[in-house]
Amino acid sequence: MRSQDVLKLPSMPAAGPSYPAGPYRFINREFLVITYETDAELIRAGLPEPLEPIAEPIVHYEWIKMPDSSGFGSYTESGLVIPATLNGEPVNFVSQMYLDDDPPIAAGREIWGFPKKYAHPKLEIVKDTLTGTLEYAGQLVAMGTMGYKHESMTGHSDQTLATLSKTQINLKLIPGVDGRAEVCQLVAINLTDIVVKGSWIGPGRLHLVPHVNAPVADFPVRRVVGAHHFLADLTLPFGRVVHDYNKDVELPVAIAAE
Repeated sequence: MRSQDVLKLPSMPAAGPSYPAGPYRFINREFLVITYETDAELIRAGLPEPLEPIAEPIVHYEWIKMPDSSGFGSYTESGLVIPATLNGEPVNFVSQMYLDDDPPIAAGREIWGFPKKYAHPKLEIVKDTLTGTLEYAGQLVAMGTMGYKHESMTGHSDQTLATLSKTQINLKLIPGVDGRAEVCQLVAINLTDIVVKGSWIGPGRLHLVPHVNAPVADFPVRRVVGAHHFLADLTLPFGRVVHDYNKDVELPVAIAAE
């Protein structure tokens, strides 16, 4: 295999790459987002500098069902997102993500730094209830419920569009062969080509269970603020580096001289 052929590979392994080249288009992506209040000191501890907390100690817990994803197939995702600011700009820091499909786990971690781990999330309609669950290692660690389509957001699609358009921030951490953090960055992503197909709000509840390897309950629920259910087509493009820890942190002279 020639060098130029190696450089054209979209991902590892060379024999059967884990995922194709992007960007990636999602059709009928379905979201359940339950927003809740937690403890302010936990949010501060969970945000890597230079991210700063917003005034309200809120967290978004999400389930996302993706039945038609170019290159990735069909899968479901669940996790925690923390509203924050970066240099005064409102952003969402993606804190934890759990999903059930290998290609988007590999691509998400390797390209954008999404904090993805393999688990078993599910988003489904059960009678009159939109229900999200997350199981890790055979144990239930999260359950969210929302009254199904209680109040339509028709005519207010701009609010849902703003939600989807908000800048997402990931902490991308990839060790080098010496074990050190060869890549240690904050990466920003903005979804594009967004088409909102439906949006609803209604009553919601969220139950989180402590688990050592899926610590969503480390941000305990103090009060549910609201629940939002929406459906959209969108494109996940490549991202951009907005902070590089290796370039900003000065090493001690003795280490730097080695």
